[in-house]
Amino acid sequence: MTKDQKVVAIQEIKDLLQDAKVVYVADLEGLNAGKASDFRRQAFKQNIKVKVVKNTLLQKAMEQIEGVDYSEMFQSFKGNSAIMISETANAPAKLIKDFRKKDEKPALKSAFVQETFYIGDNNLEALANIKSREEMIGEIIGLLQSPIQRVVSALQNKPETVEAKAEEAAPAVEEAPATETPETPAAEGEAPAAE
Repeated sequence: MTKDQKVVAIQEIKDLLQDAKVVYVADLEGLNAGKASDFRRQAFKQNIKVKVVKNTLLQKAMEQIEGVDYSEMFQSFKGNSAIMISETANAPAKLIKDFRKKDEKPALKSAFVQETFYIGDNNLEALANIKSREEMIGEIIGLLQSPIQRVVSALQNKPETVEAKAEEAAPAVEEAPATETPETPAAEGEAPAAE
């Protein structure tokens, strides 16, 4: 690789990392072409960008990013590396975990998620269990709606109970006029006889 090619490669990596909030570095070594292609396809479906990179170029690109000190991750840059960029914190971890049901690779080298560094494959489970922003918002909305739903439900059920009590009382009221009705025709029948 020429010096110009390295500069271009570093710039491409920098462009990927520039505004990334979720960065994973994984080891894809050992995956054959078919499995690697399947991994990339699944990543694409989940809106995860995957790029195989040289460790030295990745480190140089990370050193040039302002605002984030990626130096904690550098120790994990050995062997074959692929960076995974996502908007959802747990998406790459879930992808790796699901893919590993069939294979022992890919392996997690390190990750930068929610301004925290995770080094080593032993953090994969913890990363997969991180709730995404959307999941957290959904839970908060659910918690906020729960008391409101109880109040609405109570208010909706209250008229039903009032109507039910009114219906129970109504048949007793209707029966009383029903017994008077037979007396009225008898009274009318007696009246013409009296004339």
